[in-house]
Amino acid sequence: MRIGIDLGGTKTEAIALGPDGQEWLRRRVPSGQDYSATIATICGLVQSVEAELGQKGSVGIGIPGAISPATGLVKNANSTWLIGHPLDRDLAEALGRPVRLANDADCFALSEARDGAGAGARVVFGVILGTGVGGGIVVDGQILGGPNAITGEWGHIPLPWAKETERPGPLCYCGRRGCIETFLSGPALARDDGQGRSAADIAADPEASALLRYQDRLARALAQIITLLDPDVIVLGGGLSRIESLYRAVPAAWGAWVFSDRVATRLSPPRHGDSSGVRGAAWLWGEAG
Repeated sequence: MRIGIDLGGTKTEAIALGPDGQEWLRRRVPSGQDYSATIATICGLVQSVEAELGQKGSVGIGIPGAISPATGLVKNANSTWLIGHPLDRDLAEALGRPVRLANDADCFALSEARDGAGAGARVVFGVILGTGVGGGIVVDGQILGGPNAITGEWGHIPLPWAKETERPGPLCYCGRRGCIETFLSGPALARDDGQGRSAADIAADPEASALLRYQDRLARALAQIITLLDPDVIVLGGGLSRIESLYRAVPAAWGAWVFSDRVATRLSPPRHGDSSGVRGAAWLWGEAG
């Protein structure tokens, strides 16, 4: 049995998967709002899942950040109380077994590459378009990592081919201006619309100028990824992945920016929807779980 945990800022979800990836159990609880409460929440979920199913499992956890290879401590987490702590080691001690942690966008990409919209593809780029913008890369069924633990963090590179009206760009929480996240996140879409509408309301208006600008910016941003990575499939996740027009408008526009005579990359919605993150966390143990 594989247990996956998706640690979010407001909710924490657990899933138990059987040997073939079938879902055995799912549970969601409010997230702890400090470090000790986070440890307690995760351990409580694992223990309740195992008690109900009557067996122990491997534990994989998706977090809104990463473990720094330099320090072994959490960095880049928007749940800021995690930063500077050895979360993997503390959880392993509390649970009495090894655990595996990965960025939540990596978990999303792994889930969709394993048995989702990217199943059978060699290179999958998983995109999170929500409160923030993140990404994960899976190659041959394995999360692609690097020495800085920032692989796929495309939200913090500049919007490519920026227009004069887009320079220098909004200020990002990372301290720079013009990051992709400041243009393509849900709050960015609402801010660009400027009418007090939510991202969902804007998405429902196909003539909304902010939506048309969003589609153009997403096409440019993904064209840069295609030219760099050349993925077989790009899978969109997060709340904005529900905008159906993106799957028509963006591939129709990105060819003008990709360094190729044609673009065979597919743009796809997630097969597992909001469940992909927690499923990917469970799959962190792969076939050995």
